[in-house]
Amino acid sequence: MKKKSNPIYERNTLEFVTVALEYCAFVVHAPESGLFDFVDKSIKILPLLYLKATLLPELEEDEDVDLEFSVTEEDYETIRSGLSVLLGERDSFLDTFHSDMQYSDTPIAATISENLADVYQDIENFISLYREGNEEVMHASIIKCYTNFREFWGQKLLNALKALHTVRYNDEDGIRSGDKA
Repeated sequence: MKKKSNPIYERNTLEFVTVALEYCAFVVHAPESGLFDFVDKSIKILPLLYLKATLLPELEEDEDVDLEFSVTEEDYETIRSGLSVLLGERDSFLDTFHSDMQYSDTPIAATISENLADVYQDIENFISLYREGNEEVMHASIIKCYTNFREFWGQKLLNALKALHTVRYNDEDGIRSGDKA
């Protein structure tokens, strides 16, 4: 199959891969940054990741490919806890889009760190599969990533972005000074 006509090598796919790689590296190294830098970069990279995910090709699943995911529970927890420590008290927010909200009279608490770790898990799994270079696996990984984006991590990304927006613009002086309380 020619690379020009293959959706795994299309411009939109490659741009998504580029932003996905940047997001994963950013999240892994986030605990090394300051709170302000983390929040400021997050509110820039998350919309870009969302946009690039919306531009992924909608592919038909025509292959029976078993995908082996690379992110372990330990990896997930390392990311989540590192972000939680960095964000401190600013990590929690009220989630109005939680599936249990329809059964509740009170808001559901959520955390930015868990939402970003959820996004990281799917994106890192996609990247590790895409890097294999096996076109069938790459094709299946795009399908899985796009499906998970529509059904799961797209909303998680938006929830985290909304909370991060509040942290960045409602508490700018506090996060600039490094205040973690």
